[in-house]
Amino acid sequence: MSAPLLEVENLSVEYVTEARTVRAVDRVGFTVGEGEVFGLAGESGCGKSTIANAILRLLRDPAVIAGGAIRFRGADVLGLDAEELRAFRWRQVAMVFQSAMNSLNPVLTIGDQIADIYTTHEGVSRKVGLRRGAELLDLVGIPHDRLRSYPHQLSGGMRQRVVIAMATALRPPLLIMDEPTTALDVVVQQEIMAQIRDLQRELGFAILFITHDMSLMVELSDRMAVMYAGRFVETASALTIFEQPRHPYTSALMNAFPPMSGPRTRLKGLGEGVRFHDIPDLALVGPGHWAAPVDGDAPLTEVTR
Repeated sequence: MSAPLLEVENLSVEYVTEARTVRAVDRVGFTVGEGEVFGLAGESGCGKSTIANAILRLLRDPAVIAGGAIRFRGADVLGLDAEELRAFRWRQVAMVFQSAMNSLNPVLTIGDQIADIYTTHEGVSRKVGLRRGAELLDLVGIPHDRLRSYPHQLSGGMRQRVVIAMATALRPPLLIMDEPTTALDVVVQQEIMAQIRDLQRELGFAILFITHDMSLMVELSDRMAVMYAGRFVETASALTIFEQPRHPYTSALMNAFPPMSGPRTRLKGLGEGVRFHDIPDLALVGPGHWAAPVDGDAPLTEVTR
């Protein structure tokens, strides 16, 4: 069996202030294999994006990595110096951030922003960078003349496609996608998801896919982890978690989406103030299926939608 592409081991991230220290990520561990899609699901504020930023060492004060290890193809990411880190980002691991509009520079054309990737990382001329930028836009179905457009002149879906294209510019073996369909309508969302699947099949990169939408997660991921309050509460194949969730929080997260058609159904959510204190380490509950043990049934409340 080949070694994992990415290994995250006992990672802890804290936000340190004069008033107090908050542990946002608490001893989290997972691997991502070559060409695999690993999903990371959980509610807003549970620590998903903090993990992504830690992998690329993009954390800003007051966030600090308090413990653990991150390895990419066996190399210690936390030990990279500034020059090595510059080479690591974008070429080895690239990231698609939550808001495409905020990821793009509003005063530069799309062409200039794409060309900058090639001139900076590969030392080619701007002319060559623009030509390769046109090839990138071909990959995501955007006309070449959009190289001359500014971000505000594109629709939300087109901006997201541009950001995804830019992330694949140097053919990195791993893409981190942090809520890549946020703020898009459901039709455009499905188009973007189809685009991601097509690109992955064509280019063969692995994906760390971050979202709170369990339906998207199951649709795209091979394996996944469910995160709550800085810790993993369950991890298994996406299909296993979809069919046999073992932790109450996983079930509650999956039941948070009302059906689009049919009769009204009774949804179950966590009761007000419910929190799984002192989440224990994951235990093996089935083949490749790990879940945090829960003492008794977590309190649930029925809600009609």
